[in-house]
Amino acid sequence: MGLISPIGTGLDEVTDALRSGFSGVVGMPDWGAVDGLRARVAAPARREPNVQCIPRRIRRGMGRQALLAGVAAQAAVAESGLSPDELAGGRVGVSIGSTLGSPASMYAFYKEVIGEQSIARVRATSFLQFMGHTCAANVAALLGTRGRVNAPSSACTSGSQAIGQAFDLIRAGHADAMICGGADEAHFTAAATFDVVGGASSTYNERPQQTPRPFDAARDGLAVGEGAGIVVLEREDHARARGARIEAALLGYATNCDARHPTQPDQTAIEQCMTQALTGAQIAAADVGYVNAHATATALGDPVEAAAVTHIFSDRVPISSTKGQTGHTLGACGALETIFTILMMQSGFAAATRNLETVDDACKGPWHLQQVLDREISLAMNNNFAFGGVNTSLLLGR
Repeated sequence: MGLISPIGTGLDEVTDALRSGFSGVVGMPDWGAVDGLRARVAAPARREPNVQCIPRRIRRGMGRQALLAGVAAQAAVAESGLSPDELAGGRVGVSIGSTLGSPASMYAFYKEVIGEQSIARVRATSFLQFMGHTCAANVAALLGTRGRVNAPSSACTSGSQAIGQAFDLIRAGHADAMICGGADEAHFTAAATFDVVGGASSTYNERPQQTPRPFDAARDGLAVGEGAGIVVLEREDHARARGARIEAALLGYATNCDARHPTQPDQTAIEQCMTQALTGAQIAAADVGYVNAHATATALGDPVEAAAVTHIFSDRVPISSTKGQTGHTLGACGALETIFTILMMQSGFAAATRNLETVDDACKGPWHLQQVLDREISLAMNNNFAFGGVNTSLLLGR
């Protein structure tokens, strides 16, 4: 596993941050220059990655999100022990999602082309930085992988679908291992997307660490974040044969669509997604020890998710949202939250939902964690839901 996140970059550092409730949300005063943008909080990477470890010939075609993905992928592959020959052998692929390509690179391109009606200062590598598969293609080039390349672009489920698609490819026999996950960058255009539909937090602009507030009665929307989460997913017998250190098992995956409304989640479809993941893994809901909720702190999403989780798990299974600490990392969240869940399983605790002080009446039902829960967790589920009605559930085992 490799990651760059608002709460840290090292696995030990992130584990400590999850336990302590550290917040990566900060004020973004410069966003005040954008007329009409109310949201002025975000969760950037806790520290800048060392992008010099990426050769310049590849780095030139990488926007910020691809750089984040590249550094995280290098860390994950180094830990995995996969050799250059294995990476280049055609049986290792890449599956990395993002909402779009780099929004900063895209903004600069169109500002020049449309704003100035000129291409005189447009760089030849501009498109490579904001093409939809920029993370996957650049990571493949960086690592020299010659297997399949997938690049899901399904907003908030991009990272979890990337892991799920890798899962399906390996099970179907098309790969021995996949370098998979998601990445995104914090940019004011992403905040504006949610701001115009009333989904971005703005009440706490002067108190950024008090937002977002998943499931809380005083929540007022999400705070955009950034980061990259990359895992090396591998067929078990292949990993054991080469003596790899196995961090966790991916036991089940499901994805479906509400087919109802592009921005209003559907409880029935979410329940079906969780049920399909459990059924595919032949695991009973009662055996799951923790649910990492998608919960972004929006008015519509949190109550629907709470009701769906209650219907499947009753109040027996603890649930929390790590977005209270990281904000919403968009296309990276499914992958980052998968890694967060694994780290908690390895360390024997479940993180509390930061800023959850008073559970909203509309969100009551599940066992909400308002304090860290010290408990051995053998099975956990990570849920993510996206605009367009796309749902994902990943079922993880120690």
